[in-house]
Amino acid sequence: MFEGKYGKALTIGLVILIVLVIGTLIFFTVDYIKNSNINDDASDAADRFEGEVNKKEDKDKTNEEEVVAPNIKVENIISNGSNEGSTDTYKGFPVAGIIEIPKIDLKYPVLEDGSKDAIEVSVAINAGPGLNKIGNTVIIGHNYRNATFFSNNKNLAKGDKIYITDKAGEKVEYEIFNIYTTTPEDSDYMDRETEGRKEITLVTCTDDTKSRLIICAKAN
Repeated sequence: MFEGKYGKALTIGLVILIVLVIGTLIFFTVDYIKNSNINDDASDAADRFEGEVNKKEDKDKTNEEEVVAPNIKVENIISNGSNEGSTDTYKGFPVAGIIEIPKIDLKYPVLEDGSKDAIEVSVAINAGPGLNKIGNTVIIGHNYRNATFFSNNKNLAKGDKIYITDKAGEKVEYEIFNIYTTTPEDSDYMDRETEGRKEITLVTCTDDTKSRLIICAKAN
């Protein structure tokens, strides 16, 4: 009788364990697919933005017209994260350009306004004169520790390259020259003096969320 009860309890325990293992596998599989889709969607949107910018430049060259920071107004490209809409928006938010970091395989649209809702879908400008302009432009992004947004910024080092493409089609190479952590209250990095150079600052949380990871880069 004792052995029968023990065997029944063991069977129930094994069933519960199997259910938990299957549930965990399903959760991580769904999460992986979701994160992969986020990165693929953002990368595709950036590619379409870049393609439309290049198309605009080619057309202007053909017409032998002088291009002075044109605004991109191409319909049916990437609004709402699909193939429909305008290169001016990504999932309903205005796009300022593209950021690429080859070392961590990152390619995202940079949104113009770093609002709470905007940084749930991509990285965004938080302060400064704007992409590829003289001065220090701050770009913020979440660290969800799941390979999306700025989750892998901790793997960057001095000397690594960052590429920024703006709406005018100008693609500028930046080189990281400083990396440090600071408190959430510290905002000194926003007002950094660049002495007439084009610079960017990438900001995200550390893995423990208690500090901020600051990455400074200057145009080559």
